Amino acid sequence: MSRREILPDRTGHFGPFGGKFVPETVMAALDELERAYAASRRDARFRRELRGLLRQYAGRPTPLYHARRLSKALGSLKVYLKREDLLHTGAHKINNTLGQGLLAVRMGKRRLIAETGAGQHGVATATVAALFGVECEVFMGEEDMRRQALNVVRMRLLGARVTPVSGGTKTLKDATSEAIRNWVTTVRTTHYCIGSVVGPHPYPMLVRDFQAVIGREARAQILAAEGRLPDLLIACVGGGSNAIGLFHPFRHDRRVNMIGVEAGGASLTPGHHASTLVKGRPGILHGAYSLLLQDRFGQVLPTESISAGLDYPGVGPEHAYYQLTKRAQYVTVGDAKALRGAELLARTEGILPALEPAHAIAYLAELAPRLPRGSCVVVGLSGRGDKDVETMSASMSAKHAA
Repeated sequence: MSRREILPDRTGHFGPFGGKFVPETVMAALDELERAYAASRRDARFRRELRGLLRQYAGRPTPLYHARRLSKALGSLKVYLKREDLLHTGAHKINNTLGQGLLAVRMGKRRLIAETGAGQHGVATATVAALFGVECEVFMGEEDMRRQALNVVRMRLLGARVTPVSGGTKTLKDATSEAIRNWVTTVRTTHYCIGSVVGPHPYPMLVRDFQAVIGREARAQILAAEGRLPDLLIACVGGGSNAIGLFHPFRHDRRVNMIGVEAGGASLTPGHHASTLVKGRPGILHGAYSLLLQDRFGQVLPTESISAGLDYPGVGPEHAYYQLTKRAQYVTVGDAKALRGAELLARTEGILPALEPAHAIAYLAELAPRLPRGSCVVVGLSGRGDKDVETMSASMSAKHAA
């Protein structure tokens, strides 16, 4: 990856990945969004307003916390946690929804729609809609509504309409498909607030840019704390927004290794995991060419994960490109190990993580014995675990019963 390389290129591609593969009715809305975003990036007033909201409303900068007891438990590492779990709404998603909400207002859109799996992006979108006084509808698979019931209540309390999606696996993929279908018929008045670095151009770029505040802060904070850059960045990957937000500002620092951790589900048998970068093949899903989980006929496979936020059969095109160019490594962690990762962090640091970043904690525990002594690691702690308590409780009860 050259220092001079611009990602994405003018056509929205990250190498071979990315682009726009959408119905003609949506092309004009994407072009409008691209123009509005380009103008906003040049607008000092827009940048100033977004910085103010991130600081005064969302709670940035988030701490880079030296997890001393976790570090000791893992051996001779220095582990730092980038505490996105401390943001308003409890996850990194608010970084992106504030940016997109401001863009929507700038474009004169009075309605926001969103897809959500774990519910955090839905909550963040509903929060921003309430803040800006616009209508909000969130599409959510019925299975995710069941296991993330707390976030459904939060969205409704914020004034959003939560629309159940009963097709397919009743999870994030199907919620995204339904949101796109709705957008096709309402593009003149509606902005689709995509929650990850997926979808057609310019979404992977603009979501990344709004989330890159994570990596920019982490870079300055680790230099202040250690006087050097970390040896390793590690974060969970579903669609990939929290990981790309951490990775992107370090992409040219070749000595900084980057590892993305996907959901291994119950097993790596097709249909029982969500490890797209580990097991996927190139194809088109939700408007972009990237890697996806598919059968030999090109049909999208169902996914399975204890973590609703990672339960998605595709991945952002920038991650696919990082893997292709070997800039980042991608691995997989199953449900049982993710639960142990959550328990490890809770009992060493008094921090209950969401099940999504628990995958990263679990992989770091596996990797620790193979890392050089004194290695400095930054973990993207993308969200807090309140929303997952019932899932964790059920799994603990099942374990004790066995």
